[in-house]
Amino acid sequence: MPSRGVGSKQGSREGVCEVTGVLERITYANEENGYTVARVDTGRGGGDLLTVVGSLLGAQPGESLRMEGRWGSHPQYGKQFTVENYTTVLPATIQGIRRYLGSGLIKGIGPRIADRIVEHFGTDTLDIIEQQPKRLVEVPGLGPKRTKLIGAAWEEQKAIKEVMVFLQGVGVSTSIAVRIYKKYEDASISVVKNQPYRLAADVWGIGFLTADRIAQAVGIPHDSPERVKAGLQYALSQSTDQGHCFLPEEQLISDSVKLLQVDTGLVIDCLSELITEEGVVREPVPGPPGGAERVHAVYLVPFHRAELSLAAQVVRLLRTGEDRMPGFQDVDWDRALSWLAGRTGAELAPEQQEAVRLALTSKVAVLTGGPGCGKSFTVRSIVELARAKKAKVVLAAPTGRAAKRLAELTGAEASTVHRLLELKPGGDAAYDKDRPLDADLVVVDEASMLDLLLANKLVKAVAPGAHLLLVGDVDQLPSVGAGEVLRDLLAEGGPVPRVRLTRIFRQAQQSGVVTNAHRINSGVPPLTQGLSDFFHFVEEETEDAGRIAVDVAARRIPAKFGLDPRRDVQVLAPMHRGPAGAGNLNGLLQQAITPARPDLPEKRFGGRVFRVGDKVTQIRNNYEKGENGVFNGTVGVVTALDLDEQRLTVLTDEDEEVPYDFDELDELAHAYAVTIHRSQGSEYPAVVIPVTTGAWMMLQRNLLYTAVTRARKLVVLVGSRKAIGQAVRTVSAGRRFTALAHRLSGGTLV
Repeated sequence: MPSRGVGSKQGSREGVCEVTGVLERITYANEENGYTVARVDTGRGGGDLLTVVGSLLGAQPGESLRMEGRWGSHPQYGKQFTVENYTTVLPATIQGIRRYLGSGLIKGIGPRIADRIVEHFGTDTLDIIEQQPKRLVEVPGLGPKRTKLIGAAWEEQKAIKEVMVFLQGVGVSTSIAVRIYKKYEDASISVVKNQPYRLAADVWGIGFLTADRIAQAVGIPHDSPERVKAGLQYALSQSTDQGHCFLPEEQLISDSVKLLQVDTGLVIDCLSELITEEGVVREPVPGPPGGAERVHAVYLVPFHRAELSLAAQVVRLLRTGEDRMPGFQDVDWDRALSWLAGRTGAELAPEQQEAVRLALTSKVAVLTGGPGCGKSFTVRSIVELARAKKAKVVLAAPTGRAAKRLAELTGAEASTVHRLLELKPGGDAAYDKDRPLDADLVVVDEASMLDLLLANKLVKAVAPGAHLLLVGDVDQLPSVGAGEVLRDLLAEGGPVPRVRLTRIFRQAQQSGVVTNAHRINSGVPPLTQGLSDFFHFVEEETEDAGRIAVDVAARRIPAKFGLDPRRDVQVLAPMHRGPAGAGNLNGLLQQAITPARPDLPEKRFGGRVFRVGDKVTQIRNNYEKGENGVFNGTVGVVTALDLDEQRLTVLTDEDEEVPYDFDELDELAHAYAVTIHRSQGSEYPAVVIPVTTGAWMMLQRNLLYTAVTRARKLVVLVGSRKAIGQAVRTVSAGRRFTALAHRLSGGTLV
């Protein structure tokens, strides 16, 4: 830990001053660049606190800071001090020590325990923790277990501080410094100095740009082959985040030259080396419609393997001579369907009957169609008939909410695909080709959400002779992850049998939500007058639209329809940024639904504050958390927050209680508002959709269609007619770069 040691003195550089004081509170912190707004007690008395701005990476409330910087004035907030660099000084007063320990810096010490420790040891407290931590057992209520934990946490904090001090000059945030330490421990500084590009591959939250900034700071040359290769892999990784499985070679080279600002020849040479080293794969594939006949596709290895494997596994299932449901090959369908109608109380339409026959006789089949066309009832019918023949049926969906809905629909157990496969740390599945699922029929709902990597794992785990039915709406947005698997499986001329339901049932025709979903999908503006379940609040200004969306979700819908604003109402935004983006709306919705209360504990993390009752979502796959991992898009509610243990608990929508240590809170985001992309696979009683010209580039037909189809009972659009018109008119321009359809229709397979 830094030395122990408050005023202002002139520095040697012109205009630079030194200010010392105790950090009282952090009012804002940007986790991406470390920019912080804080209040500091300089000991002037009278309760006056100084506003300090700048990079205060790693500083904790209660610490004494020795800061170098310059005085300035803000037009709204008045006099403030801009920090250029700082060092921490351990507090020397009892009040400072109590504040320091109670800030949540050391795991196991919250405000109450800090009070007890300081009351017992006084100004010697920090020396005792540093040199004689076993003496903490003298404090009432602290047993050996807690004492040991506090000692270990103090040592870890010292080590993390060293890493933070080293990273401070390159603008790396506190949370990332902690992650670097947890990954490499004592080797952290060595790795950062000597192999900075490893960080982009090894540490979640560090991309190439951060690693590149660190590399420049430690002296790695701009034209280093190591840098160029890392940049090429970063460009490919970015493209997979945008949904592509590969990039055409020319585009990859062009993107990388722009990114790296180096000669094209150097990029070409380094790409050749990467291919030789098997870091990437280059393969000729058919070009996009209207473009070149063939392109040279460059893949990251995992995506190339997954695409080859998925195509091969689908063909393997289709061609196998085995059949785990042979009784359906010669069944009397008239009799079977008559029995089914008696069982369910409703007749199937002809196209639904075709889908039932297809699912029970084909080894792989796809059922697609829009809302109100009877996909759910068809699935229930398929499951009923399969069970009547004593078949083992396994049901799954990509999200917890979709799995719950599937279970309610069929009366059978359903799980997420991740849980079904029992994915392990590292992403390996317990069930695969060598240990397939014990199932005769595997039904996967919301299949438009299946990305390439997950679909490959799933299909690999289907036993030869078992039947696989994928159910989904191909007109919705494609998966968040790379690929557009459902669309590729349905490509013209492909080998996979399919049925598309098109008839809207009479009951569904009474629904404004269903009617307008189909209008939007056909390129016709939605009807917004005279409907009891579909409304439009016209608002031209983006900021006003955001404000009204919050009021509608938090106050008006609950008042008029009796819906719970946290459980039943979801705000779906086209994008994250901006006044009507999910990020800003989450802050406003939290203020409206879960406001701060003196008796309610809260934890500030970066720019967010977490409270009991908050609606939150997981934003990365973490195979280590929960029973079988917690995955990107999992939603839950904060049910407990313990400042002493520095942990909060989330009850997920899969009814699992998952603990998060405070240093893991960068994996959670608020979910009062989410982007439409993140809402896939979920269904809500009511949705509120801000559609504004501020999101102009994102406004596309399948985006608005997906948002509207997330609602069971009620849709409220907030925004301008111009923006809604843009969304309805604009068909998504680019298909993703994927060669799955080519491989399925006879392209290269392994």
